[in-house]
Parts: sequence; C-alpha cells; structure tokens
Amino acid sequence: MIAKHIKNLAPSGIREFFDLVLGMSEVISLGVGEPDFITPWRIREKAITALEEGLTSYTSNKGLFSLRKAISDFYEKRYSLKYNPEEEILISVGVSEALDLSLRAILEPKDKVIVISPHFVAYPALTEIIGAKPIYLVTRQEENFKINLKELKRLILQKPKAIILNNPTNPTGVVYGVDELKEIWEILKKTDTLIISDEVYDEINYVGKPFPFSLVSKNAKEKTILLNGFSKAYAMTGFRVGFACANKEIISAMTKIHSFSIMCAPIISQIAAIEAFKAQKELMQMKNEYKRRRDFIVRELNRLGLKTIKPDGAFYCFSLIEKYKLDALEFAKRLLFQEKVAVVPGTAFGKEFSKFIRISYANSLENLKEAIVRIERFLKNIC
Repeated sequence: MIAKHIKNLAPSGIREFFDLVLGMSEVISLGVGEPDFITPWRIREKAITALEEGLTSYTSNKGLFSLRKAISDFYEKRYSLKYNPEEEILISVGVSEALDLSLRAILEPKDKVIVISPHFVAYPALTEIIGAKPIYLVTRQEENFKINLKELKRLILQKPKAIILNNPTNPTGVVYGVDELKEIWEILKKTDTLIISDEVYDEINYVGKPFPFSLVSKNAKEKTILLNGFSKAYAMTGFRVGFACANKEIISAMTKIHSFSIMCAPIISQIAAIEAFKAQKELMQMKNEYKRRRDFIVRELNRLGLKTIKPDGAFYCFSLIEKYKLDALEFAKRLLFQEKVAVVPGTAFGKEFSKFIRISYANSLENLKEAIVRIERFLKNIC
C-alpha cells in the first residue's frame, strides 16, 4: 500500500529518539531545536488583536503583501539587498515547507544535491522523497566542521543541480564568514548548480552581522534561493511562518506547488510576523542569553572530556564522545534512562557521526547546570 521510496525512507533520527522521552518525568531535554523562550509579548498581542478583529481568512497564495513588503524592506535597509515583494518573495508554512518547495521546484528525479554533513535531518530526506539523490560533503571536527574546498570541487564534477548551505549551521553551530562564502562562490559560479541557502539561524550569530549568500557577488542572487523565517530568532516555532526569496521564475514555480498543497500560511501568524521585525530589543536579549549559556556549556563539556568546539551561531554543540567507547545511540539511550538527560545521537545528522552527540542549549542556565551534574555522574559510572 505504501510507495517504495517512502517505505524505505528512514524516519527522523531526532523524532525517533525523542519518542523515547515522551511520558518520562524529570527529564532535562537538551535535544529538540526549539527556543525555550515564550514568543515576545508584542508579537503575541498582535496575533490576539488580529483574531479579535476577525482576521481569519485566506491570504494570497504568496502571503500577505504587507509581510512580503516588510521582508523586502528589511533586506534592503539592512543589506542593500533588493527583492521585489510582488514576484520574488513567497511566505511558507515554516522554513521546512520553503525547503520542500525549493527542492520540488527545481529537481528532476535522479538529479543530485550536495548536502553538507553533519546536516539537518530534512535535507537528504526531502531530496530522496522527490526521487533525487543526495551526495554528501562530510566535514570534520579537526577542520572545525567547515567545507573542504577540495572536496567541494570534487563533488561539483558530478554536476549537482543544487547545494544546500546552512549558515549558521545545525547541528554544529558553524558560521561561515564573508571571505569563506566568497571562496565557496568562486567554485559554484562556474557551474549550473543552484544554491539553497538556509539562513533560519542568521540572527543567532555571536561573531558578527549575518551575511546572506545572495550578497557574495552581484551574480549570486540570481542563482540563490534564500530561505529564512521567524521560528528560531523570535521564538515563534508554533506560528509556522517562513519565507523564500529568489528570482521570479523560481518563486513562481514554488508558488504553484504551494497553492495546490498548502494554499497559504495562516493569516494570524503572518500578521504576527510583521510585528516581529519591531522586536529587535527582545531578539537581542534572547541572543545574549544564548551566548551566556553557550559559554557555560562549552566550558563544562570540555572539562568533562567531551571535546566541543565553541559554536559561533545557532544554539547547539556537537560534542565528541569517542573516549567513552560507546556509539552515539547507546550513549544517548543510557544517559536518558540512567540520568534523565536527553541529547541527540550524532548519527541523526549523518552516519559518519556515531562518535558525536548534539546538545541544544536552548534551555535555562539552571537546567544546564543540573544537566552537567548528571552528565558528569554518568561519565564516571561508564569509565
């Protein structure tokens, strides 16, 4: 009854593991990538007011023009990066839908897509659902989990239709600077490869101002599908609002699929998203708190012998557990059942990462301190 390519598709390594957590009490979750902050009040208030005013209809398939205009104005004012709100911006149900639409709009079955590994779980899965093939560029901790340019040049010889870049990166917290992005572009510009740039963590950047991939060259914008949204930076995961910016041909194709499958993103969420651009003070407060937690958790993990590179963005650590002679899944299960601390096995982000775990520090400092106590006790017991 089930299509073979779906039946053979591996379930999300994150969700599969966290099914184990359901129903367990007193668990400190350092797993799911969701801000622990409540959506800022001014954003919630705007959504409440919209509901009270009876704004409960469909919107244009592309989304409210007022939201598309706000996105356009934001990028032009901040980066001098111009996207026409009429033709070059689409509002989606979260960045996940924008990614799905991007891939479906540009890929034929058997096309190849470069996925940088370790990777967000959806990148290869959505590629395979279409019938296309992910090809992996595996990064290494000794190279700070950055793209090896020689390896990129080798994979480009396979003539991939697209490459998915994530900056800042889940699960490693890597941030690519301007010069690094330009080096990547120097390789890609000579090819027909399109760039899908997932920038959903762009505002959670501890080392400088975000830099959209579309800006690396005057010609990069035409070949780039910029994906972003409001879930992570503004703690709006449940509102489900993302967006894509690209040339009008690609946005038109994405909108066609979107109009048949989803129709439009919820109007109340879109209205709330417009208000989010005014919540810069709240955004900075959350980012500063993430940074404080990052500094604590990285220091403590390294003290415990879990080699961890300090992430420059997002809210994750990708820690090496090699010295403890357990693979990541066994390590995570035993830590969960023995000490009630939930982390994600590294294999959820690529089969090569069986000696890593991902830890999210989107949790209170108090909980992080207690988690470290429990992890330290667990490590002593398995030595």
